[in-house]
Amino acid sequence: MKYIRNTTDFYIEENTVISLGKFDGIHRGHTKLLEHFAEKKAKGLCSVIFTFDIPPRKNVQHVEAKVLTTNEEKMYIFEQLGIDYLVECPFTPEIMCMEAEDFIAKIARQLHVKCLVVGEDFRFGHNRRGDYHMLKEYASQYGYEVIVVEKIKEEERDISSTFVREEIAAGNIERANHLLGYRYFVTSMVKHGNQIGRTIGIPTINQIPPEEKLLPPNGVYVTEVYISGHKYRGITNVGCKPTIEGKNPIGVETHLLDFAGDVYDRFVTVEFLSRVRGEYKFTSVEALKEQMQNDIAYRRAYFEKNAE
Repeated sequence: MKYIRNTTDFYIEENTVISLGKFDGIHRGHTKLLEHFAEKKAKGLCSVIFTFDIPPRKNVQHVEAKVLTTNEEKMYIFEQLGIDYLVECPFTPEIMCMEAEDFIAKIARQLHVKCLVVGEDFRFGHNRRGDYHMLKEYASQYGYEVIVVEKIKEEERDISSTFVREEIAAGNIERANHLLGYRYFVTSMVKHGNQIGRTIGIPTINQIPPEEKLLPPNGVYVTEVYISGHKYRGITNVGCKPTIEGKNPIGVETHLLDFAGDVYDRFVTVEFLSRVRGEYKFTSVEALKEQMQNDIAYRRAYFEKNAE
């Protein structure tokens, strides 16, 4: 996959089929859009995802918006889905104030668009004036086709990034994973921690995800961890280690079952399967160790019950 970023002068020579949006989380609703790519690729079009390098809501509404997928995680998912190009456009003042008609002209010419695949609620351009009706109005002028895809519903509610975000924030991991169509995950580099786990015989790997990444509520989770293409079972704590003295940042700390090795300064992916309990402050490190052993036993029992 070719990754185009940090420029508004993006350009693709080949004829393309394109879908546009924030694609936060890349949930089942998004993958329904991408189902239409296969037919168009078979006819010689290159597949393109067009998105922005930050959530536009942050610039437009001045709201710090947590994301389900960071830009790097998004790139990884699209690569796995077989996308040919990912265009990550900077959300500059020029782009933010661009009229919808000018935006259509820009992407049609610079990306050689022959087919646009969008959702019913897709909006674009200054003050969100543009929609799929406007795209269709200009289709003959710029020589592209428009495919409009209906929303997927779950229990009478549209599957959306907001829906997934609510379930993650509530700790409903299994439900969020169902909406996504894959396991919610965190990918970031392993950093040195305070070594408490190692001193009590339960070593952990420590990650501090990007600030914009939405983490599940503080607590302990059943996880699976991917290191250099290998999968390991894990038990993960999300939180600030309240038992340990001092001010600790919110992080992701994982004990890997049946693993021994050095993974410092390597990128690791932690997938969340199920929530075990909340995060507690224990009266002593010994009490913490006992609970961690119980959590590990829970994880082993979970694996036996849910053969993965």
